[in-house]
Amino acid sequence: MNWLIRNASIFNENGELETIDLKIQGNKITAMGSNLENADHQEFQAEGRLVSPGFVDLHVHLREPGGEHKETIETGTKAAAKGGFTTIAAMPNTRPVPDSAETLQCLNARITETGSIRVLPYAAITERQTGKKLNDLSALKKNGAFAFTDDGVGVQSAGMMLEAMKEAAAIDASIVAHCEENTLINKGSVHEGTFSEKHDIAGIPSVCEAVHIARDVLLAEAAGVHYHVCHISTKESVRVVRDAKKAGINVTAEVTPHHLLLCEDDIPGLDPNFKMNPPLRGKQDREALVEGLLDGTIDFIATDHAPHTEAEKSEGMQLAPFGIVGLETAFPLLYTHFVEKGTFTLKQLIDWMTSKPSTAFNLPFGRLEVGGDADLTLIDLKRRQAIEPRGFLSKGKNTPFSGWECTGWPAATFYQGSLVWNEGGHEG
Repeated sequence: MNWLIRNASIFNENGELETIDLKIQGNKITAMGSNLENADHQEFQAEGRLVSPGFVDLHVHLREPGGEHKETIETGTKAAAKGGFTTIAAMPNTRPVPDSAETLQCLNARITETGSIRVLPYAAITERQTGKKLNDLSALKKNGAFAFTDDGVGVQSAGMMLEAMKEAAAIDASIVAHCEENTLINKGSVHEGTFSEKHDIAGIPSVCEAVHIARDVLLAEAAGVHYHVCHISTKESVRVVRDAKKAGINVTAEVTPHHLLLCEDDIPGLDPNFKMNPPLRGKQDREALVEGLLDGTIDFIATDHAPHTEAEKSEGMQLAPFGIVGLETAFPLLYTHFVEKGTFTLKQLIDWMTSKPSTAFNLPFGRLEVGGDADLTLIDLKRRQAIEPRGFLSKGKNTPFSGWECTGWPAATFYQGSLVWNEGGHEG
């Protein structure tokens, strides 16, 4: 179907908002301007809603295969479309792990069969994510691997990581890291700080993350690879990345909405919906993350969408799995608590969720231009409503933001010229 989107609000070249029409033919944007003539296009009335490039989230857990009770490619991509995302990258902590050409081919077939939007699959750095045997990165890339990561477990051997980085550099691929030094985790469930002391729970110290990043940026410099830090969470980590960038090392970093919004002081007792990895850190860490995003040390925002069942999350702070969902709430949370309060501009937030992640990984997405892909998100900046997990399209309802009143909700999402989400429900 060809579309003519009427009366959309859009950022022009000067960074100012103006009202225009957009024409979509097939999967491309064919015209942008005022009062465009309509011959054979289906009209969609934007009614002044902001039109953004489709959001890009490079850190998502879809759980399939092996964890379909938590999420599937179908439910996860529907949730993503509802949240305004048209491109997501799926982490490899599935069973089986995408660590061979065969498993990756099966995963891509499933994505094609059931996905509503674009899914870029990560492949594991090491066999079964155990850190013991390096995978055939070249074969994995040829079979569609977006980038390489062992995700929930940091590669503990410096020698193994350097070898992986050299191989990735040789095939122009990126190494992406969940950074934790296992000898420093101490079986922690939360951040090592005031909350862990108050509740007598083992804590994960900040240095556990920062020391791994410090090691890896030096290895990345030696290997000449693009190295990306997942869900950065501490002030020490921000300092390490900032110094590495000043030294000319090709390092990028992401931050999650929950680490920007919350710290350990916000955890209301032993509620496992506030348990994630990395954990909510101290107030100074949260402030350093905001500062790092604003000064360019941190490149973009990613949700680390990590669905779990209600039964799993009911096991208590120490036994429940790490992780929260985030695809359906990311933009309204950040718009309400940072843009409306003047910390971020609207354009900054849009860029951190569209063009910035695309630029970091040389992806041709996250932009609005004639001839470009028709991946669009229409956002109602005036609509205000409470976050209600029971209304999520994700199987996961595990969020610490239940009941929060937010403004700025995605109202419609187009992927490759198809309307995959509309306020009344899913259209894909």
